[in-house]
Amino acid sequence: MITPELSRQLNALILLGISGLLAFAFLDQFLLDDLPCPLCLLQRVGFVLAGFGFALNVVIGPRPSHYGVAILGAAVGAGVATRQVLLHIVPGSGSYGDPLFGLHFYTWSLIAFCLIIVASALLLLFEDQFRPTPGMIKREGWRGATGLGLVALFFFTLLTLVNAGSTFVECELGLCPDNPESYELLDEG
Repeated sequence: MITPELSRQLNALILLGISGLLAFAFLDQFLLDDLPCPLCLLQRVGFVLAGFGFALNVVIGPRPSHYGVAILGAAVGAGVATRQVLLHIVPGSGSYGDPLFGLHFYTWSLIAFCLIIVASALLLLFEDQFRPTPGMIKREGWRGATGLGLVALFFFTLLTLVNAGSTFVECELGLCPDNPESYELLDEG
């Protein structure tokens, strides 16, 4: 049985995992000077959309519609990651970025998106989390998120903002280059 409070904690853990993925991509971008391509940036958007569904569960409380948001975000990201995998699956077609443990980031992203979809579907099977409990009405909204939930929300929000900022510096308000070599905003001046 998963209570609403346990569900919030599980959602916070998943949100921390998504934040970890965003942090890893962000650190790779700056420490290894590996600028993300447009498809890579769209995959980050998919992680943010999926994370938003879990963040809603942490803040407001578990709802099937919030898991729906997470699943839709992960499905969008999985579609983009699949597109990138298919672009580079043919031998001799090249790849984008360096592999990590034998797989490229876009392949790892596809795996992560599939895991998010499966985790959301599994959590949806536990209906007890959607039943109101005594005192739950008082804890709706931001006051419902405590401890681990607040930490997860902080890091997710921070990483979403820094990724959005770095995307603006890389692409400005226009289209991102297919094979970025520098930050457009920094090159102008």
